[in-house]
Amino acid sequence: MIDITLENFQNDLIQASLQQPVLLDIWAPWCGPCRSLGPILEKLETEYAGRFVLAKLNADEQQDISSQLGEMFGVRSIPFCVMFAGGQPVDGFVGAIPEEKIREFLDKHVPSADAMAPDADWVEAEGVAEDDSLDAAIDKLQQALAADPENDVVRFDYIKLLLENGFVAEARNVFAPMASKVLMDQRIAALSAWLSAMEAQAHARHPEELLAAIAANKRDFEARFALAQGLFAAQQYTQAMDELLEILMRDKAWQDGLARKTYVAILELMSKPAPKPAANEAKSTLEIAGKAVVTSADPVIDQYRRRLSMVIF
Repeated sequence: MIDITLENFQNDLIQASLQQPVLLDIWAPWCGPCRSLGPILEKLETEYAGRFVLAKLNADEQQDISSQLGEMFGVRSIPFCVMFAGGQPVDGFVGAIPEEKIREFLDKHVPSADAMAPDADWVEAEGVAEDDSLDAAIDKLQQALAADPENDVVRFDYIKLLLENGFVAEARNVFAPMASKVLMDQRIAALSAWLSAMEAQAHARHPEELLAAIAANKRDFEARFALAQGLFAAQQYTQAMDELLEILMRDKAWQDGLARKTYVAILELMSKPAPKPAANEAKSTLEIAGKAVVTSADPVIDQYRRRLSMVIF
């Protein structure tokens, strides 16, 4: 459990949630329900054994953060808990709700115990090599998925390969079996957003028409989002995020946070999982007082994460 302040907000909450979900408990010393909820959350953090991190924020001492989160979710009371994942607030609940309801909430957002177990390296297992032709890579992934249809890691990379090469209809068919997991897995949600952006291009307006509409009205968010979708589909990620930021700076809540969700999806697709250390290698990150230090990501990704945080908070 960690205490959140303005000084550690970016590193211990936003950045940390890129590695694993962080549940932020907003409380105050005078709040009776807060005192009853706190021990339950601490117990669950221990019981879930690393599947999420519990963070606490004193609303009296950190009014800027608590008021902005309250405004974002339309909440004016405490205790108020916010789940952060992928560098953003994704869900929350208000009040000292029963333990079983908290478990239901957590299970929607944290990885299962099975998912926390080390995965085999599918690239080695399926023999996909960087110099494989497109046909060969697709064939190997098809065979791997046929042999293990429940392997979402293989399915993800198969869909990603299809989308990178413009096979949109095929990607939609392969995606269908894991569509129900969008709310539970940030990577799958990002893939779904990319697939939707690709499909939207079949009936999209020409970019010049969209740019003209934006020039005439900077608050034409429909046109700007369509432009961002086209850039996203074309894998022009930073240009797409620039357009989405223009929407967020003017209306963070537009279309139920669609611009923010799409921006986060792009960041997720740009981010590469840290390579697994070999069995005989030491851990690649330092540890201070038992807490892993988050290694630096791509500077472009870091820059765009900071820009999103500045707009939202």
